[in-house]
Amino acid sequence: MDPRAPLVIALGLGQVLAYGSTYYLPAVLAAPMAAELGLSVSTAFAAFSLALVVSALCGPRAGAWVDRHGGRPVLLASNVVLAGALAAMSQVHGPAGLFAAWALLGVGMSLGLYESAFAALVRLWGSDSRGGITGITLLGGLASTAAWPLSAWLLTRYGWRDACLAWAGLHLLLGLPLHASVPRARSAALAHPSVTDADVVPTTAPAPPGLGTTLALAGVFAIAWFNSTAMAAHLPQLLQASGVGLSTAVWIGGLIGPAQVAARLAEFGFLRHWHPLLSARLAAGLHPLGAALLLALGPVAAPMFGLLHGAGNGILTIAKGTLPLVLFGPAGYGQRQGLLMMPARVSQALAPWLFGLALEAWGPSALWLTGGCSLVALALLLRLRALGG
Repeated sequence: MDPRAPLVIALGLGQVLAYGSTYYLPAVLAAPMAAELGLSVSTAFAAFSLALVVSALCGPRAGAWVDRHGGRPVLLASNVVLAGALAAMSQVHGPAGLFAAWALLGVGMSLGLYESAFAALVRLWGSDSRGGITGITLLGGLASTAAWPLSAWLLTRYGWRDACLAWAGLHLLLGLPLHASVPRARSAALAHPSVTDADVVPTTAPAPPGLGTTLALAGVFAIAWFNSTAMAAHLPQLLQASGVGLSTAVWIGGLIGPAQVAARLAEFGFLRHWHPLLSARLAAGLHPLGAALLLALGPVAAPMFGLLHGAGNGILTIAKGTLPLVLFGPAGYGQRQGLLMMPARVSQALAPWLFGLALEAWGPSALWLTGGCSLVALALLLRLRALGG
């Protein structure tokens, strides 16, 4: 067994817990929360959107803390903050409390989601982190598979308040031991011999190689996360508008998770011999290809759309971690990750609303929006060769 595997497994399981108790929580609990609190479901989801915005605003500072202190203390802090926020959510009795709890969850998300896990790995392994980042996303991709059934079971048996308390308990009983196993980062050369003292992160952000590269990557990630969140929120309605029955639409939605995992396994296998820019370009083209097939061929192409969208999304999740590493290097990685993901978190917060408006106005032709945005992302990735790729 690779001696580095236990760390990757610990960080990956930590992501299952972090995403399961935050990003995937509203899909199951938002409706019962709203019903008991006398709110609309859209208001409950607006509180979740606030968490994404707070996460975006806090992300650069959280990344800078990983750069300075290593991932261990930041990830441990994420478990404490998320546990406290979930416990607070279980006690809310109105919209003010709900929004405050989700805002605190947003702080915890900035400390504990993929960006911090990737930065923790880079802080230890430097430029040799690509395989570990892929491994984290392989496990993290199981978050919805594990979290939705667990949340649904807790909701049915105990109610949404106790479900929140159960997730809080998991952060303390499972999350803290997992992240306590992360090695402490040293102040000089870290775990990987290629990382020198010059790579140790200063207290201020290093000057990036080029503003164009930074803006291009931020744009790519914002588009990728807009499309991913839009599909997560509206895929069944989109497919039904395209002529697919409800049961078939749900079945096709179920293909996205396995497609993501399969694509990440491909990245872990033969695609690891490609430059990350090449695999990212391939991934950026998969959603518009699937959209074109669905628009041209109708319901018969719906399964292919689900598979192509899922595969592209799976690889782009890895690219979020690997592209900043190969284009900028390990120095200042955590803070840069936070900065690059700020537009993506905001686009996530807006995606369900904006794509919902497009779907209502245009029907299946709303795919021109996500497909066109993906082509813009592909163009930006192609340009990165001249900028610094």
